[in-house]
Amino acid sequence: MNLGSLKPPKGSRKDRKRVGRGNGSGQGGTAGKGAKGQNARSGGKTRRGFEGGQMPLARRLPKVGFRNLFRKEIEIVNLGQLNRFPQGAVIDAEAIIAKGLASGKGDGIKILAKGDIPYPVSIKIGMISKGARAKIEAAGGSIIEGD
Repeated sequence: MNLGSLKPPKGSRKDRKRVGRGNGSGQGGTAGKGAKGQNARSGGKTRRGFEGGQMPLARRLPKVGFRNLFRKEIEIVNLGQLNRFPQGAVIDAEAIIAKGLASGKGDGIKILAKGDIPYPVSIKIGMISKGARAKIEAAGGSIIEGD
């Protein structure tokens, strides 16, 4: 058997339906579109959501809500999660992403005060809640400004 003799298995390929080619073709006359009406005409399809002139559902329902295009997606890291870092570590966004505490896909990372950190660490992140800042400083840690 060589490459020139390869053929698809019998029954796996069908000829395309040739509509509107006379009555002998089996699809003549109305070309499989039924009888008359908008959908039998050329170009006679309706747009998505069209309900035959009835007021569409999308317009009958009240408008609700607002989606802010300029919203910032901030990833949250709780203070208790920072226990994965050793004592005296400098924790920045790259370190948090490397540890898997945040994905890095958002618009920033914010440290919140849930949980405790018993030893001093240095935090180099722009957004820290007041409670988290107080707990870090109470443990002897520091916040490095500038990021």
